[in-house]
Amino acid sequence: MTMPDADDAVLAFPFIGGRPCLDFVATLGKRHSVPVERLPDPAAFGRWIVEAGLQPEEPTISQEALAAARKLREALYRLLTSARNGQSPDPADLTEINQAAARPDLAPQLVHSGAGTAMRAQTGDVASAVLATVSRDAVLLVGGPLVDRVKECENDDCSLLFLDDSQARRRRWCSMERCGNLAKIAGYRSRNRGARRKP
Repeated sequence: MTMPDADDAVLAFPFIGGRPCLDFVATLGKRHSVPVERLPDPAAFGRWIVEAGLQPEEPTISQEALAAARKLREALYRLLTSARNGQSPDPADLTEINQAAARPDLAPQLVHSGAGTAMRAQTGDVASAVLATVSRDAVLLVGGPLVDRVKECENDDCSLLFLDDSQARRRRWCSMERCGNLAKIAGYRSRNRGARRKP
């Protein structure tokens, strides 16, 4: 598994899934080749929480909370994969996700000052609340009508899941800027090589 440096662009969090649970699952990239761990340490999980828009300030995350987050992330991935393939989920994954979803989730609050009104950071066990929020989102997605729209990017080197909200429901790539563009370039080069070989 690749553990990139904090500066590495590969470590950047992709928020292209269309749902918080799908974006959380994307914190492990390239699952079908050499997996890229985007949560290599507690600070990275804290950054993801802020970048996902779940908290305005980075919370302090323990090693135990990070381990729980990674464990839940993989249970969510297996649940979403089995749901999109029409298979029965692993009972252990259901238990893990349901237990996380049953905990208190994030409760956004506002604070007013001379500078205006802003969201206040939640205190207490923020990591557990984030995992509850993400788990509830997965429960609503898998248990609802949109689960049939969950797809995996068709780029062999990518494993990102996304909610296909295109009108025709024929979206193939996690995003055109990422894998869609790479596929277009590869197709163009392949066609050009084929054209040059013809007599």
